[in-house]
Amino acid sequence: MESDVLPCYVACDVSLSMTDHLDALNAGLREFRGGIHADSSVAERVLCCVVCFAETAYELQPLYLMDDLAPLPERGESVGTGFGPAFLFLRETIAGDLRALEAHRLRVHRPLMFFLSDGCATDPTTWPAAFAELTDPAWASRPRVVAFGVGDADEDTLGRIGTFRTFLARDGVRLGPALIASVMRALPDADRARSVHDLSTSRPHTARTMSRNEKGAGL
Repeated sequence: MESDVLPCYVACDVSLSMTDHLDALNAGLREFRGGIHADSSVAERVLCCVVCFAETAYELQPLYLMDDLAPLPERGESVGTGFGPAFLFLRETIAGDLRALEAHRLRVHRPLMFFLSDGCATDPTTWPAAFAELTDPAWASRPRVVAFGVGDADEDTLGRIGTFRTFLARDGVRLGPALIASVMRALPDADRARSVHDLSTSRPHTARTMSRNEKGAGL
């Protein structure tokens, strides 16, 4: 039987403005990995790549099973925060990865991209064109994007980026449960009851929904 996989891309802002948030993001990524590995049927289908960006973007960890996740830098790396270079780098990386996966006769689900940032881009006039290229409806492999804002995140900017879901840490949302829930939603036959249980037991009870701004999965 043909195996199916869900490629996930964690794109993390590591500019200087993110320095105070990187420890929490590393903890959230460890929680994300633990949650995925809690269900072996999900763990064997989810692949993860970690991309860091500031003035430029680079691949911290190539796409592979989530046996481990490389830690993010301990402090921010530069003043600039180029969203545009990150989006163009991700477009190229995703295209190459999917060609390799399909060559191995795997059934590849539409990728899921997690964009982690305080939303303070230093290229505000040019990143939208790069993002439009990444999410071009004519490109079948365009990722569904989950935006996660930290600190005083620019909600309007992240709302434009989060085509699948948008979360803000200041609303009391933790990164790990947010990413786990997004993966469960993206996998067509995942055990969503398990996802709801995991989330309810891993964070304090709240009457509010997890996401203030959830957009349709088909966008």
